[in-house]
Amino acid sequence: DNLGVHYIEGGWPYSNPKETEFFLKVKKLKLKNSKITAFGSTRNKNVPAKKDKNLLAILKVKPAAACIFGKTWDLHVRHALNTTPEKNLDMIFSSVKFLKSKGLEVIYDAEHFFDGYLSNSEYALKTLAAAAAAGADNITLCDTNGGMLPHQIEKIIHQIKIKTPLGIHSHNDSGCAVANSIVAVQSGCVLVQGTINGWGERCGNANLSSVIPNIKLKLGVDCITDEKLKLLAETARYISEVANIVPSDKQPYIGYSAFAHKGGVHVSAVAKKSSTYEHIDPTVVGNQRRILISELSGRANIILKSKELKINFEKTSDKAKKILQIVKDREKKGYLYEGAEGSFELLLKRNLGSHKTFFNLGGFRVAVEKDTHGHFKSEATIKVFVKGKEELTAAEGDGPVNALDNALRKALDRFYPQLKNVRLSDFKVRIINPSDGTGAKVRVLIQSTDGKDEWSTVGVSENIIEASWQALVDAIEYKLLKNN
Repeated sequence: DNLGVHYIEGGWPYSNPKETEFFLKVKKLKLKNSKITAFGSTRNKNVPAKKDKNLLAILKVKPAAACIFGKTWDLHVRHALNTTPEKNLDMIFSSVKFLKSKGLEVIYDAEHFFDGYLSNSEYALKTLAAAAAAGADNITLCDTNGGMLPHQIEKIIHQIKIKTPLGIHSHNDSGCAVANSIVAVQSGCVLVQGTINGWGERCGNANLSSVIPNIKLKLGVDCITDEKLKLLAETARYISEVANIVPSDKQPYIGYSAFAHKGGVHVSAVAKKSSTYEHIDPTVVGNQRRILISELSGRANIILKSKELKINFEKTSDKAKKILQIVKDREKKGYLYEGAEGSFELLLKRNLGSHKTFFNLGGFRVAVEKDTHGHFKSEATIKVFVKGKEELTAAEGDGPVNALDNALRKALDRFYPQLKNVRLSDFKVRIINPSDGTGAKVRVLIQSTDGKDEWSTVGVSENIIEASWQALVDAIEYKLLKNN
């Protein structure tokens, strides 16, 4: 609602109690922009609209709008509904007419429209005419199988002559859901159905996180305001958190890598003029530019990344050259800083003399036991020195790394209470030189969060516990450095 989306489809109230509960609870929200919409289908072939349980369930939850789908493809009419084409037309007409008679705004979804049109264009168009005659406020054309290409969408839409406003509902089975949605808008559609982050059955639906900025920034249609567009990245990431699905870094516009630059030539050019390698200003959609550090970096990467971290030194400085060489040497050993910006900031500050040591390790021991029932137990004991004081603690965990993390934070808690909210949100292990077998080096990448910010750190060793320890220490030091 804050993003400015016009319709939020809450589900099918007839399908299960959870969907019905949603509509009861959502009424308590004071929405300013979005109309809560109930989903459903046309009436049962053997039941009049006024007695159809599905349509009555929509009325019962009292939505601001209703969206019902009906059959367009004669193949489905005969084999899925097991009815005649003429009876299907009446099902569409009477269902829309009934909901309209109750004062509802009605969006009619023409399921499988494009496949139906290619199979029997005359009948497909008759189904649209039936919905229009019944008073549908919008007729949305569905590429339900997701197999259409943009040129097909454009050509078919131009064959439709009804006056009712049109919409588009694309699936991504051919990888064209966003492109098909954009072409449909260019062809006259005024409503786009989709999902944030493109989630949906099979290969997903049209990704509104791409559709919205494409319509506004590329087509010049003010579908939402400039201020609301700045909420796009935040909204998409929030929804990922609620759904507990890791967001894709590669998403256009809002992805973590959408405006990331690594190659020295690219970074140098972006520093001079951003449009050399960026198609829009990332802040317009609530994203930000990222300068990555790797063996492909030039001094420009180091300079820009330092400025991003509010650590400034001249490009001609020997310090930039020195740090660049350190990065290249360490990446040769297996470290990877483009995915571990927390560790890079610490490396930068250590070599510029601005790093502060918050604790020193006295030693640690990790034990893993398996009992007679096959259950594993991990325990870590650790000794650290903080502000001249020795702290010896032990903790258990789900595994050796988790136990070590728990023990370290337990040892530091009374000195640094801000660590209580820190937790590991992701843990990745990569084999660097697999040909060395069990003696191979491993790279551990840890992502941490305090509930507000996220940061990544890296460790490398032939010993996975040692590599994990390096990344854990960097994660803790990064948090303490930020707080100080």
